[in-house]
Amino acid sequence: MAARESHVRGRQILGEKSPQFICPVTGCALELQEDTTLISHQGKVEYRRDSGIWRFLASERERHFAGFVQDYQAVRAKEGRGANDSDYYRALPFADLSGKFAGNWRIRAASYHVLVGRLLTPFTRAQKRPANILDLGAGNCWLSNRLAGLGHQVVALDLLDNSTDGLGAHRHYETSFECVQAEFDHLPFADNQFDFVIFNASLHYSEAYLTTMSEALRVLAPGGSAVILDSPVYRDGTSGRKMVKERENDFERRFGFRSNALSSENFLTFERLDLLGRQLQLNWEFIRPFYGLRWRLKPFVAKIRRRREPAQFFLIVGTREKEG
Repeated sequence: MAARESHVRGRQILGEKSPQFICPVTGCALELQEDTTLISHQGKVEYRRDSGIWRFLASERERHFAGFVQDYQAVRAKEGRGANDSDYYRALPFADLSGKFAGNWRIRAASYHVLVGRLLTPFTRAQKRPANILDLGAGNCWLSNRLAGLGHQVVALDLLDNSTDGLGAHRHYETSFECVQAEFDHLPFADNQFDFVIFNASLHYSEAYLTTMSEALRVLAPGGSAVILDSPVYRDGTSGRKMVKERENDFERRFGFRSNALSSENFLTFERLDLLGRQLQLNWEFIRPFYGLRWRLKPFVAKIRRRREPAQFFLIVGTREKEG
């Protein structure tokens, strides 16, 4: 693998144009040729857009993630995720027209309202412009669709490209946003592009939090925010490890495999976030959406019944510490 070159510095404005792409392997700048090809100045590196998705996943990395992608898609398919009806996707997260996962989507809807109300609307008013947003772990692109509908410039990024539960679902939406197949630890973007980098229920899939967060901060504009949305957080790491074991046992019973192809930690703790904050010079703000009284009472019920600590979900906002 070639050594990674230093990235293009300086603020990049997306505006109505595509993001400023770089090769995720070498870091060299890429220029758009026609509408479906990105090429380096020397012509030695080329990436293409196929079915509306920019393809930046190197073959060796595709093999690395193959087991995870196969297991993830198998679980989601057997659970009955996704639909063939565009109305289903356009209704998310406020309604689950399939009727199968209404509780999950109520959580997503509550998180979305807090994201927009506490972060994006104040930003737009203060800056008098829409935000440039990177949606990491975009899945079926429901969040990218909603944010693009508000006028923001959005890039949806994921490993999955299928048309029911991955980036291919972009075909169901009428809004405009870029779709990029790539991995979190090698983002194909030049430095300092995005006002918000949002881990959309996805940071807990990282195999190395420090590496993943460092890469997210690289593409974050000065004064921007890294947002961790809907990842499970525990006070005690033992509870998180018990959750992971319970889930793997459940998957093995229901689907015949444990779905642990990646060495992901699968949860966060306040202690781990504190360490990341010190390592990356980040200040964290924890915003708790209201998911309903039942969710609010879960820790008390678990304590009474002597069960493990339940996961907590927050909108976690990371901003860089000011120098001096």
